[in-house]
Amino acid sequence: MKFKGKVWKFGNDVNTDEIISGKYKYDTLNINEIVKHTFEAIDPDFAEKVSKGDIIVAGGNFGCGSSREQAPLVIKQLGISTVIADFFARIFYRNAVNTGLPIIECPLSEKVDEGDILEVNFEEGSIKNLSKNESFEFRKLSMFMLDILEAGGLVNYLREKKGFPLK
Repeated sequence: MKFKGKVWKFGNDVNTDEIISGKYKYDTLNINEIVKHTFEAIDPDFAEKVSKGDIIVAGGNFGCGSSREQAPLVIKQLGISTVIADFFARIFYRNAVNTGLPIIECPLSEKVDEGDILEVNFEEGSIKNLSKNESFEFRKLSMFMLDILEAGGLVNYLREKKGFPLK
């Protein structure tokens, strides 16, 4: 898995209500409608400005708050290729993997600027800031986690493999 995209920056403690307000999940279950409101509490025009393949870089505790699986789903549906945060709230981390949203824990928030172009290589555990000619490393995900992400999430993985591999 390799991604290249423009950085959108967010700070610390971005919670799931800021990613997608709970009020929208009661109006409709249509993800294409809900996605229009992604990050509107922080940037009302975010969903209109982001492009397929863009990358979110955030500070610590990204995805804190309620256990809302719609939070990683709307980010993925917008076309964000990966989210990089100093660290994630654990429930968001798990929901992201389960829904097939690639995420990386790497203390990068103070080292990149919004608009920088990053190239992320999951297999190598490397991030290149092409705008500043800088490189960073992160702890690689296990092959099992990569397989889940490449399948598009846990449900797709289980369908493809007809269950978890037994060893």
